[in-house]
Amino acid sequence: MSLPIISFQDYGFQYMAQAEPTLHHINLDIYPGEKVLIAGTSGSGKSTIGNCINGLIPFAYPGQKTGSLLVDGKEADECSIFELSHTVGTVLQDTDGQFIGLTVGEDIAFAPENNCVPQEEMKQIVERVAKLVDIDHHLQYAPHELSGGQKQRVSLAGVMVEDVKALLFDEPLANLDPAAGRTTIELIDMVHERTGAAIIIIEHRLEDVLWRSMDRIVLMDEGRIVADMPTAKLLSGRLLLEHGIREPLYLTALRYAGVEIREELHPEHADKLALTDEHKEMVRSWYMAQSVDVKTESKQQELLKIENLNFGYTPERLTLQDVNFTIHKGEMVSVVGRNGAGKSTLAKLICGFEKPVSGGIYMDGRDLSSDTIKERAARIGYVMQNPNQMISKPMIWDEVEMALVQSGMPKEERKERVTETLRVCGLYPFRNWPVSALSFGQKKRVTIASILVQRPQMIILDEPTAGQDYHHYTEIMEFLKELNSHGYTILMITHDMHLMLEYTPRAIVFSEGRMLADTTAAHVLNDPELVRAANLKETSLYTLSMACGIDNPQAFTERFIGHEQKEER
Repeated sequence: MSLPIISFQDYGFQYMAQAEPTLHHINLDIYPGEKVLIAGTSGSGKSTIGNCINGLIPFAYPGQKTGSLLVDGKEADECSIFELSHTVGTVLQDTDGQFIGLTVGEDIAFAPENNCVPQEEMKQIVERVAKLVDIDHHLQYAPHELSGGQKQRVSLAGVMVEDVKALLFDEPLANLDPAAGRTTIELIDMVHERTGAAIIIIEHRLEDVLWRSMDRIVLMDEGRIVADMPTAKLLSGRLLLEHGIREPLYLTALRYAGVEIREELHPEHADKLALTDEHKEMVRSWYMAQSVDVKTESKQQELLKIENLNFGYTPERLTLQDVNFTIHKGEMVSVVGRNGAGKSTLAKLICGFEKPVSGGIYMDGRDLSSDTIKERAARIGYVMQNPNQMISKPMIWDEVEMALVQSGMPKEERKERVTETLRVCGLYPFRNWPVSALSFGQKKRVTIASILVQRPQMIILDEPTAGQDYHHYTEIMEFLKELNSHGYTILMITHDMHLMLEYTPRAIVFSEGRMLADTTAAHVLNDPELVRAANLKETSLYTLSMACGIDNPQAFTERFIGHEQKEER
C-alpha cells in the first residue's frame, strides 16, 4: 500500500492569539488519488486543517503545535511554504486574496512564468486551462471586473497549471451559481481523473459536492474529528444533523416519508437511489397526505418599482436590458440566475452606486434619481457579497456600531442595539476580537450585522449565507424572516436554491442581463427550460419526485417546504 500524501498524527494546534487549542488529537491520513470531503460547522476547525496542509500554518498564522503533520513524507513545519506549494495546490475561499496578475491571463500565467516556462508554451498552458474552466473569453479582463463565480474559476485555473500531488479546495462553491457549482465539481472530478492527485474539499454545500463521488467524508466538531467514514455510511446515520450540517434534501424527504436510510439504498446521489416499489409508494403516500395551504393574495402597498431599466459599464455593451418589476412592502424576494447575469449590478443601481443609462427606480412612488447614496442608504441597506469590500474598522464591535455612532444615537441605546444584533448573527462571543482574526464566513456575518443594526426600511443582501454552516445560516435567515414579519422588505441575491425555496415565496430570475421570469420559487426549480436558461439546476426533490412517479414535482417541492416549516415550529 502506498504511503499517505498527508498524515496527521495526534496533531493539535493553538493559534497565538487564542487561549484554547483549535485542533485536538487529529489523526488523519489522505492517500494519493483519494477524494476526501472535510465538513463541519463554522469554528469546527476544518479550515484550520486546510491551513496546516498548505503551510499557512505556521507561516502566516503562528501558534503552538503538538504531534506531527507529514506532507509527502516530510514534516510540514520544516518545509517552506514555497516547497509545500509544489506538493499541495490551494484554491482559497476568499478569491480576492489569491489574485496576483493585473489581468486574468497574467494571473493564470503566474506559476509557469516563475518556473521560467518559454512564452509560447506558457500561452498554450494558459489558454488550455482557461478553456477548461470556461474563462477563456475573459483573459484580458481585470480581476475587479469579474463576478464572484468568475473569480473562483480563475483561481481554479491558477492551481491547474501546477503538477501537484494534492489539491485543496477551501469552499470552492461559495460564490458560484448552482449550475456553475455543478460544473466546478465536474471539473475537479476531471482533474482528479487526469492527474491522479489527492483531492481535499472543505465545503458547506454537501449536496452539491456529492454531485460526484467522494471516497469518504471527514466530519469535524469543536476541533476534533467525530467521523471519518465512507460517504454512504455517514449519510445513512444522523451524525450530520447532530453536528449541525444539513443533509441532502432528498434524504430528508425520504425520512419524512418513513423510508429508512441504509447503505444499500446508495444515498450518495439522488439520481442513483436504489428505491424499491415499497419506498416509492411510501413517498407517494406521504405526498398525498400533506395538506395544501391555500394562500390568499393580499393587496400590498408598492415600495420599490423598477421601470424599463437599462445599464452598461461601457456604451457598447448593456449589462442590464429592459428590466421591469415591482417589490411590495413586506415582501421577501429572491433574485437568482447565472454568474454575471446582472444581479449584483441591479443591486448597485438600486442603492445608487451606479446610474442607469435609461429607465427609472422609484421608492414609495418617488423617483430616486436625484437622491445621494447616503440618502438612499437611510432607507435601503445593502450587504455586499465580499465582506472585505465593506469592513473599515479593525474591531468587530466598532464595525457594527459605526453607523449608529455617525447617526448620533445615545451610547446606551447603541450598546443595546449592537448587543442584540451580534447575538442574532452569532458574533457576540467575538465582540472584542479584531476583524483580522476572523474567517471569511465570520467576516460575512459582521457585514450583515453592520447593516441589520441600522434597521433600514428595505434590505438587499448579496449572497447572505455564503460560507455559513447550517446553524448560522438558519439563525441569520430566521432573523431576516422575523424582520420581514415586522414589515421590513427583503431582497436577496442568492445562489442557494434551498434558501430561495424555504424563505422566499417569490423569485425573480435573470440571465445575460435580461429578466427571464417573476414567479414562485418552487416553479423556478421545476421548470426544466427555465432552469437551463438561468444556469440553475433542478432541486434533488424534483429528481426524487420523478423517480417515485409523482407527476407534479412543483407541488411535491411546495409540500416538502411546507412540512419543513411546520416541523421547525
